[in-house]
Amino acid sequence: MMRSRALWSCCLQFAALPSAAGWPGGRPQPFQGSCWRTAEPPPRGWGGSMEEEEEEDATPQGQRQPGSSPQKDMDKKTDEEQPLTACNQYPKEAVRKRQNSGRGSRGSDSSRTSRKSFRLDYRLEEDVTKSKRGKDGRFVNPWPTWKSPTLPNVLKWSLMEKNNSNVPCSKQELDKELPVLKPYFVQKPELAGKTGTGMRVTWLGHASVMVEMDELTFLTDPIFSQRASPTQLMGPKRFRGPPCTVEQLPKIDAVMISHTHYDHLDYNTVRSLNERFGSELRWFVPLGLLDWMQRCGCENVIELDWWEENCVPGHDAVTFVFTPSQHWCKRTATDDNKVLWGSWSVLGPWNRFFFSGDTGYCVAFEQIGKRFGPFDLAAIPIGAYEPRWFMKYQHVDPEEAVRIHIDVQAKKSVAIHWGTFALANEYYLDPPVKLNEALERYGLKKEDFFVLNHGESRDLSTNDGFE
Repeated sequence: MMRSRALWSCCLQFAALPSAAGWPGGRPQPFQGSCWRTAEPPPRGWGGSMEEEEEEDATPQGQRQPGSSPQKDMDKKTDEEQPLTACNQYPKEAVRKRQNSGRGSRGSDSSRTSRKSFRLDYRLEEDVTKSKRGKDGRFVNPWPTWKSPTLPNVLKWSLMEKNNSNVPCSKQELDKELPVLKPYFVQKPELAGKTGTGMRVTWLGHASVMVEMDELTFLTDPIFSQRASPTQLMGPKRFRGPPCTVEQLPKIDAVMISHTHYDHLDYNTVRSLNERFGSELRWFVPLGLLDWMQRCGCENVIELDWWEENCVPGHDAVTFVFTPSQHWCKRTATDDNKVLWGSWSVLGPWNRFFFSGDTGYCVAFEQIGKRFGPFDLAAIPIGAYEPRWFMKYQHVDPEEAVRIHIDVQAKKSVAIHWGTFALANEYYLDPPVKLNEALERYGLKKEDFFVLNHGESRDLSTNDGFE
């Protein structure tokens, strides 16, 4: 079993695997409504798109949603970065002081509204790390903390490292350890969206959360399929099913995609959400993914570079900003990093939410925290981190997750990216245990960075914060 899982991991990362699903016919015209707030209004041309995974028809492609121009100086030297900080450089007292100082840094509601009324292009600021392309036009990580995965290292991990995940085959045991609950919106759909000035988060498994805040409901990296794979016949299979179906979801206003790996961008889920909500659903995606989304039939798609922002039509008080992370993109043998990857910062008049996506630890999160923090809630991964010699560049471990929680100045964080797929070698129940150990080392409480059951929700008021 371990060998077959290992070989499949290699295939997913380094081989071209055709999708079982065909592309929808034709390419719809993109959604024409816009909420752009960048300093450069002319439309930019098509970004580098992903290699086609399914057969494409000859229908001419539509025009791209107008927005700010792409970064002009791709090879401009980025800001000097500092090496990773050791755990003992975050003493408990310093952590508390940093958190408390961040609480008042956001300013009054009036100042926040005023700031968002201007057209801003954060990429012009000197204290942010811009996205960068290599000489071949593909995106690259601009931090010294990054090291690209290589085929020899993937083979070494897959074939030589011991798999300690030990996920039980017994459904009864899994139900006891990782119960899947029926979400509140399935039992009482009339309560959906009613959060007042607070916010609510529901964990749907893996990196998928449903967030309700500031009169909007949105999803992060939704996956409702049984396998994170180009085909549902083989590949990583979830050992905990989704707590609901797409049909049982309440009205969704937006979806945020962090990157293109199969456990974060699922073709069948994209099609299902689009069939249910159509052009009323706004998709926020990384630069380079627009063409793929349109071939899936999605019309209302906004692709963004790091530090670009947009909004949902009719809800321009809430800003969706694509922010950096340390990761990579790949779905076929030849499309490495043709699409950007990143995190998302959602800034509303009452609440602020941060979604890290998949990431290794880097200094980007401190930049995000300084510019947009404090966040009322952050969704940060705690799983798929062993062995560290291989995973540390692309997946944080629980301790690094706590450091991201501190860096972005999150009042509360919810643990994601664990307990659904066995994607790495740690014991399947270890992530929350290691998280609690890290919280204790940093002088934080369990409720500061909490863990939910599948389908469970947590209501947060705007008064929640650090003591």
